[in-house]
Amino acid sequence: MKRMNAAVLRTIALCASVAAAGQAVADVTELPQDIQDKLYNPTLLDPNQPIADSAYRDFVAKNPPPWKIGYASSYAGNTWRAGVMDRLQNEIIPKWQNLGLISEVIVTQSNLNDSTQIQQMRQLVDQGVDAIIVCCSNPTALNQTVEYAHSKGVPVFSGIGYLTSPYAVNSSANFVVGGRMMGDWMAQEIGGKGNVLVVEGIPGASASDSQNVGIQAALAEYPDIAIKGQVAGMWTDQVAQAEVQKWMATNPGELNGIIIQSASELGALRAMKQSGREMVPITIGSELGALCYWRHNPDFISSALHAWPPGDDFEMIWDIMMRTLQGQGPKIQSILTTPIMMSKDEMMAAIPEDCSEDSDGWYHPGIEAWAGKDYLDNFFLRPADPEAYDPASHPKP
Repeated sequence: MKRMNAAVLRTIALCASVAAAGQAVADVTELPQDIQDKLYNPTLLDPNQPIADSAYRDFVAKNPPPWKIGYASSYAGNTWRAGVMDRLQNEIIPKWQNLGLISEVIVTQSNLNDSTQIQQMRQLVDQGVDAIIVCCSNPTALNQTVEYAHSKGVPVFSGIGYLTSPYAVNSSANFVVGGRMMGDWMAQEIGGKGNVLVVEGIPGASASDSQNVGIQAALAEYPDIAIKGQVAGMWTDQVAQAEVQKWMATNPGELNGIIIQSASELGALRAMKQSGREMVPITIGSELGALCYWRHNPDFISSALHAWPPGDDFEMIWDIMMRTLQGQGPKIQSILTTPIMMSKDEMMAAIPEDCSEDSDGWYHPGIEAWAGKDYLDNFFLRPADPEAYDPASHPKP
């Protein structure tokens, strides 16, 4: 109960500061109006999301390509991170090496230890990387290290969640929008009334907290829906399964739905199946095993929500990094995109009947659908196709 109350208080505090964030949208006026309205509207934006002018509007990498890139990963223990590594190692690195724009990518893992990640980032800077990507990290803990990297001419790019340092470039879906979509969807699935369990990702990570803010705000508009519990699934199926099972064992009352952040939904499905209870609607993201359960049970839910397909999400921050190193000039600190709804018909066409409900893979809408070249052009002062960059044209140091 203390944990649930703390989460509710955090949500109330964030939502209360939305009005103050209204003044910040002046910094996004260079963006097309439809993007401003949909993704940077203060009523739909985490008030802590940095949206000021980017520190890299006039930046050009100090060294010509091929560039050495550091990826300071904070965690490797779930299927989402495996999906990132698959895209990075098997598609991104070979492609950009063939283009002559990168030499190598150095990967570190800190296992959710901020101090370790800070040390690894400083080592990457001292090893001479030209840029660093981090993922899903604590929004404030790395700020001093980001400033250190900036002082050495090394920009830091935070994918799938934000850092609050003015020297970071951030990218993700708008997770408050995604959370609201999840909450509204659940309300429709259960007819606007009932008891729900909310399963967070990693509390304290900006991506998790922002989604939770959106979920709480959406459900607050439905007085006949009660949040009966809130647990942390840690974006890991095994953890989510154990936490949901534990909660159900001590809460035998009626449960009408589970709102869970993706990279955990398969765990919630397994917990429900093993509980002996009647299946309830569960928010489904991009995990193939969960989508396969829906494929085999078409009436289970009406739609899924792709909030952060790992390969597409990582490719988005990668493309932003390459554009920045080339001198295209990001306009603002955070480049956001929109979660994608998947209808039943789209699922039936995309997921084969002989799929496996135990699959730990991920479905991807594709980078062009997620954040393609035309879309990213909107966020740069001097947009160009980053894959067409001529290394010989780079300014000499």
